[in-house]
Amino acid sequence: MIKLVADAVTDPSFVAALVVSIAVFVTVMTLMPSLSGDPLKARMKAVAIERDELRAQQRARLAAEADRRRRGLREEATPAGMRKLVERLDLKRALADENTVNKLKVAGFRGQNPLTYFLFFRLVLPFVGFALGLFYIFVMGGLAEQPVFMKLFVCVLLAYAGFYAPILYVSNRAQKRKQSIQRAWPDALDLLLICVESGMSVEAAFRRVADEIGAQSVELAEEFVLTNAELSFLQERRQAYENLAARTGLETVKSVTQALTQAERYGTPVAHALRVLAAESRDMRMNEAEKKAAALPPKLTVPMILFFLPVLFAVILGPAGIQVAERGIFPN
Repeated sequence: MIKLVADAVTDPSFVAALVVSIAVFVTVMTLMPSLSGDPLKARMKAVAIERDELRAQQRARLAAEADRRRRGLREEATPAGMRKLVERLDLKRALADENTVNKLKVAGFRGQNPLTYFLFFRLVLPFVGFALGLFYIFVMGGLAEQPVFMKLFVCVLLAYAGFYAPILYVSNRAQKRKQSIQRAWPDALDLLLICVESGMSVEAAFRRVADEIGAQSVELAEEFVLTNAELSFLQERRQAYENLAARTGLETVKSVTQALTQAERYGTPVAHALRVLAAESRDMRMNEAEKKAAALPPKLTVPMILFFLPVLFAVILGPAGIQVAERGIFPN
């Protein structure tokens, strides 16, 4: 075997074939990048194709969202029967006023459809509550030991509860919305101050802050988007700021809108007013937190008396009680 390898290595034709094979391999490896084309151009082409695909997907997504939004608006339209009933009975004059409309705006319900729903449920729920009370008492046998007068009184109470249930729901919804806006308002003012000091216009600042504050408070982001739209389309910018204060129902927001209105009317610096108001909002939020912390000890007094003290007495007096039970009260 070794002799055959030695003869092949010393053979001139084998050596020449080996050298030619190596040269061909090196030549092919050298010319392959040039034959395959410019890698940078190929990469740029792939990136361009991928960008076009992403644009197409983005356009399709936006079109689908717009179609779903339009379809949702059609689906959320007030039923014709409900609207005709409210208009025929003239419930807007009997059960609604300007204060009711403002409460619905503060709760996040804007437009005529929420008002129609509100009036319809205020009309229907008393009858529903009264009917449920009659069914429970006279059909299912509830409150059997009570007299008839008391049973009818309970039915009337259920009717009153149904009449005031929409008001309680709107008030609860408005309170939660105001709390969400109040918590995020100091941070929104800081972001608004940064945007204004960086050279942005008020409209662009509202839009930018709406994009950033949405993760913390969706309600505040929605109000900023609406304010941005009103600043662009209303004839008086003061009206847009007043609408923002009316929709939120917060004094801190009202003070900021008044400062913005005065800054645009008299030409005073907006950034200085926003800086002062942002500091006041932060201090107010800190004061609220300190107030809640100060109110915590009185609230914990009753739970401590009911739950902690009996356990503490049991731990302290338990061993003594066990010894007394084992040895007796009067030892021999």
